[in-house]
Amino acid sequence: MSLSQIVDMQNYPLDDEGFLNTCKAQLDETGVLVLPGFVTPDALKAMHAESVAGHPKAYFCVQNHSVYLGPKDEAYADDHPANRHVESSKGCICDDEIAQDSPLRAIYDADSFRNFVKHVTGETSLHPYADSLSSVNIHYAERGQKLGWHFDNSSFAITLLIQKPDAGGQFEFIRDLRDADAGEMNYDAVGELLDGQRTPEVLSMDPGALVLFRGRNSIHRVSPNESDKTRMLAVLAYNTEPGIALSENARMTFYGRLT
Repeated sequence: MSLSQIVDMQNYPLDDEGFLNTCKAQLDETGVLVLPGFVTPDALKAMHAESVAGHPKAYFCVQNHSVYLGPKDEAYADDHPANRHVESSKGCICDDEIAQDSPLRAIYDADSFRNFVKHVTGETSLHPYADSLSSVNIHYAERGQKLGWHFDNSSFAITLLIQKPDAGGQFEFIRDLRDADAGEMNYDAVGELLDGQRTPEVLSMDPGALVLFRGRNSIHRVSPNESDKTRMLAVLAYNTEPGIALSENARMTFYGRLT
């Protein structure tokens, strides 16, 4: 499949400066960019088939972590928002299990897509991960599985929804709840959210939608899948520097292997 057969170029002309500027303005203003129907029906069908075929090979794990995704902060008690644990559970297949002719890989490797992401995010360069596992992943969430509340370590994330569950599995967020660069963790507001005293926004999307999200300061989660239909999502991950691999600890945690 060529990129023009995979991406709806009529609605999403990746080389058009006006389109790029509009997308950048929206991401800058709201912290999230949703492009519904980004991929063509045929491409989505191929991605779905690949995801279903890869499902038996997925590594499933459960993690308990703080919303800040760091080690315990000894300056605070265990029940302080800095240290309170939430649960994340999902399955994953890695980059080395994504077919060479996969439309996901064609999107990821395309110069026009990478230039689009650079323009919209303001990054000067984007590179694949140096390890063989982390660049393109497919995530699976079965009934009851979820991503707990957290802030990302990276400045932005790119996802493409492949299959939507019949109930639950919603992406929820509160924009700019902290300012990591200023060292303002906003523990009070995080505690209120964990106690159910704050109502997040819910991001609406359907299969085929591409999403760019700035999650470093915007707390977010994926609510539990409440159906027997698996939530399937592709993650397209770049680094701003060449030669960077995901840490061995992170690879063992998320993938269950190093290579």
